[in-house]
Amino acid sequence: MTVLTESKHIGDVVIQEADRYRSRDQVIVLAGDGAERALAIGEVIGKITHGTPTVEADEGNTGDGVMGAVTLGALAELGDYVLTCIEAVEDGGVFQLTSPLGYTMPPLTVGVAYAGDHLNMTLAVGDTDFVAGDKITISVPAGFGKVVALAPAAVDGSQNAAGLMAAAVTAPDGSDAPGVAIRREAAVKLGGLTWPDAITDDQKTAALAQLAALSIIARQEV
Repeated sequence: MTVLTESKHIGDVVIQEADRYRSRDQVIVLAGDGAERALAIGEVIGKITHGTPTVEADEGNTGDGVMGAVTLGALAELGDYVLTCIEAVEDGGVFQLTSPLGYTMPPLTVGVAYAGDHLNMTLAVGDTDFVAGDKITISVPAGFGKVVALAPAAVDGSQNAAGLMAAAVTAPDGSDAPGVAIRREAAVKLGGLTWPDAITDDQKTAALAQLAALSIIARQEV
């Protein structure tokens, strides 16, 4: 006997949504990277909001140490982080870091790896030492605005739940794909949601709270 398996449909995921499809938005699913990127109907998604940071030293700086690769922490802000040398040290130096929102971060020591919730980096010792007042700007731009499967360990914005897919979409390797997502004002079935394989209970609880903040309420079926 041939066994037919019915594919998942929107009724398996959504209990109720706003009139005139107000709950839905068109989205762009990020291209696959080395393989196709498949998002299932009901897949909880994250939206990429942070782009790759860039580094620019002030033209008038005395010191010529070079900043290594900068990676983002979970609390990275969009905009310009400013490093200002506050202590000149032979073969070194100390920089104060200020966030785009004006918060003072722990200081950075030249030649020592800097790790934090905002930025991770190392400013190398150069041929000429930095002097007080030397500045380096690290700019964190807005990202693509494209969606991927929720990635709790990411730091590009996709660690935050931004909705769920209203239909299955596959983005080929190297090519984006259009899709439709539930982004607001909906009641959905908890058992109809698709999660990352390695998600923890705490991460799932956090994601459900993020969906609730968008007025997407996940209910346990009875």
